[in-house]
Amino acid sequence: MLDRLCYFFDMVKKSKKKKRSADLNLLAASIVEEATNDQPIVDTSGKNPNAVALGRLGGLKGGKARAKKLTKEQRSGIARKAAIVRWAKQQPK
Repeated sequence: MLDRLCYFFDMVKKSKKKKRSADLNLLAASIVEEATNDQPIVDTSGKNPNAVALGRLGGLKGGKARAKKLTKEQRSGIARKAAIVRWAKQQPK
């Protein structure tokens, strides 16, 4: 057990950042290169930003519109189910 703890604390966290040179000229050159890198930013998520924006708009309106359509009994039933689930999660095991 002690061996495992010692191993854990002796582990060195490795940085994922790119190491910079100690030479000031190389450091300055790398900073300028990073700052002037003109590669376009490519969205790799595969989603259309316009469609995402429209979906967000609909999502913001959806909850209020649904609440207006529900009757008082339906809202109470939904709230009762949610309370039961919350209480079940809070009970000690």
